[in-house]
Amino acid sequence: MKIIIAGAGEVGYHLAKLFSYEAHDIMLIDVDEERLAYADKNLDIQTIEGDATSPQLLMQANAPYVDLVIAVTSNQSININVCIFAKQLGAKRTIARVRSQELISKKLKINLKEIGIDEVISPEYLAADEIKLLLNQSGFTDTFEFDEGALKMIGVTLRSKASFIGKTVQEAAEVYPGLHFIPIAIQRHGTQYTIIPRGDTAFKRGDLVYFVTDDEGVEELYNLTGAEKRIIKNVMILGGSNIGKMLAKELSECKYNVKLIEKNERKAFEIADDIPDVLVINEDGRNVSLLEDENISKMDAFISVTGNSETNIMSSLVAKTKKVKKTIALVENMDYFQLSHNMGINTFVNKKLIAANDIFRFIRKGNLMAMTKLNNMNAELLEFQVKKNSKICNRKIVDIDFPRTSVVGGVIRDGKGEIALGDFVIKEDDRLVICCLPKSIKRVEKLFS
Repeated sequence: MKIIIAGAGEVGYHLAKLFSYEAHDIMLIDVDEERLAYADKNLDIQTIEGDATSPQLLMQANAPYVDLVIAVTSNQSININVCIFAKQLGAKRTIARVRSQELISKKLKINLKEIGIDEVISPEYLAADEIKLLLNQSGFTDTFEFDEGALKMIGVTLRSKASFIGKTVQEAAEVYPGLHFIPIAIQRHGTQYTIIPRGDTAFKRGDLVYFVTDDEGVEELYNLTGAEKRIIKNVMILGGSNIGKMLAKELSECKYNVKLIEKNERKAFEIADDIPDVLVINEDGRNVSLLEDENISKMDAFISVTGNSETNIMSSLVAKTKKVKKTIALVENMDYFQLSHNMGINTFVNKKLIAANDIFRFIRKGNLMAMTKLNNMNAELLEFQVKKNSKICNRKIVDIDFPRTSVVGGVIRDGKGEIALGDFVIKEDDRLVICCLPKSIKRVEKLFS
């Protein structure tokens, strides 16, 4: 695909990096010469220095002939204008990064597609949404929902209490028949190698295992993996960033008891005025004595979403020493993901990765409905819709030539999730959730094309 990315900041650079790995034709535009020089040096892409809202510059970037334009600068107005102009020039599809919740809301009366914007994304909104989901499934390290929860992806580290440690996938299935979940990826403790489990793959203590499950399977996973089910009621948020403010508002509306700490006086008072049900404290949250004075040890969850990754990590570690059940830190450096479990922090959240996941589905082939990359794993979870002429339609799963480095996690039929085994017959309009390693993606895509 030919793709233009406007904005070489954190999100834009990360997207350019991911897309370039897949041999897409990328043009990166930014006004910052240093950012472009860094991208040009480290990535196999083309760059143009200048204002992406200039129709002349967009023509220079071949906007009339591109498949996708992604505007992800830090300025919402610039992103909207880039998409409008690019669409007018002939770009096939446009995506704009926005900050306003109003533009993301389904209640918006303006038809954005009519003015040239096909999709809007907000990394902050997506990150806040993921954190809310993590609080709802507080015993697990990672979660993702397909079709409003018809199927769920859940990540959990196997403790000594897990009843199927030492058993193979096949043995576990025989001992616990009729379960409502299936393992889709495993990372051995102390390694970075991703395993797509087969029947003879054994579960080991310390494994980070991802499962696909329906609602009934969530309870089963709590019981069988030894994960501790925690009730979250009292939440402390460090940082009045867009994510912090959005999260505080939504959690308070869901009847959580929320404390928010923000050191900037003006911002703290603005948040207090906007969200009267949230206790806002105008102090520096890096002060351990302050956290103790605000009863951090009585919190069920601590969420650090300041603009500084190191602050978020260190404050979460302090919370962990105070016996806080669930700690979540917003980080910008992808390398930190490999350290999260060793550090003792329950979950790291990276808005770049979340935004990239949301955008990636627009470049996948084969009627892709949703996708996510598994944290700290070299694997993707993809949801495809089956069309009448798809190669897999009206066939049993066991008879389909899926790559060995891929696995069917489940099927959504008529809005209901099912854990589908080998004799399950796939029908038109089914939605299949498939986990696969990068080398298998093109083969999997062809099955749905």
